[in-house]
Amino acid sequence: MRNFATTLFAVIISTLIIGPVAAEEPVVIRFSHVVSPDSPKGKAALRFAELAAERTGGKVRVDVFPNSRLYGDKDEMAALLAGHVEMLAPSLSKFRVLRISDFEVFDLPFVFSDLAAVHRVTQGEIGKEMLTKLDKTGAIGLAFWDNGFKQMSSNRPLRNVEDLAGLKVRIQPSLVLDASISALGARPHPLEFSEVYSSLKAGVVEATEGPVSNFYTQNLHRAQKYLTLSDHGYLGYAVIANRNFWNGLPSETRAALESAMRDASVYANQIALEGNAAALEAVKASGHTQVIELTSDQSAAWRTAARKIYSDGKSVGGIEPELVARILKAAE
Repeated sequence: MRNFATTLFAVIISTLIIGPVAAEEPVVIRFSHVVSPDSPKGKAALRFAELAAERTGGKVRVDVFPNSRLYGDKDEMAALLAGHVEMLAPSLSKFRVLRISDFEVFDLPFVFSDLAAVHRVTQGEIGKEMLTKLDKTGAIGLAFWDNGFKQMSSNRPLRNVEDLAGLKVRIQPSLVLDASISALGARPHPLEFSEVYSSLKAGVVEATEGPVSNFYTQNLHRAQKYLTLSDHGYLGYAVIANRNFWNGLPSETRAALESAMRDASVYANQIALEGNAAALEAVKASGHTQVIELTSDQSAAWRTAARKIYSDGKSVGGIEPELVARILKAAE
């Protein structure tokens, strides 16, 4: 009894002096992105956060910052490389700032007929090779996520190619997008995503392009009278992490996060498909925007005009013709 009392007294004194044993603090991953939490990418980021906590037993906490709350289009890559955030999911147009132009191959117009064609590239050997190219930049590529096919919106109806003549269209900064929008007769104007709504309302630009999910979740249907279902291009993301941070994680933690990312990517691609379909119905129901469906002849004319930028085999935006040929073959 005396020994028990002595031990208990020692524990009490130890607790009073050094306090209770502190729980291990989780590793925090700051995941920044520029779109709404209700968008496919926003939902996928939150799903990854849930899976990461679950599969690491709470050893990792992913804090998601949507809507450019931390960093916008122009700053997020530099923030990742500097270690101010640990993860991003930038659109594929943005990797030129890392001096890798090949990702703009996804900006080529009318390459993919459907998402199965996209996945033959992103989930095949070409996709693996492209993610590996990030290793030399200070980032590490983890996965590709879909958003979907891009449509064209404007305050005037766009049916024939001639309807785009002189139209000032917001694009992401991309030499390929610049060339393809110019080939359609419009005037490309690069803008950050967070500036699109205000720029449309102010008349800085007259039109924009993007998947319907982004169009709806950013309330662009309240700024544009017409939405043409052109399917003229694909918009996707590459999920990336700061390389030093990622490689510095314990191997078992990294394996758990890779598992979480695989399942989050399946979810991301499914929610993108469902989200665009739901957003289109919501746009139609809103009464703000008239949805235009192109005839087969009209769509063929758009395709012919836009595809001129790479049909001659020359380099587009610094992308090697060999890579373009491989993408086209894989997408067939």
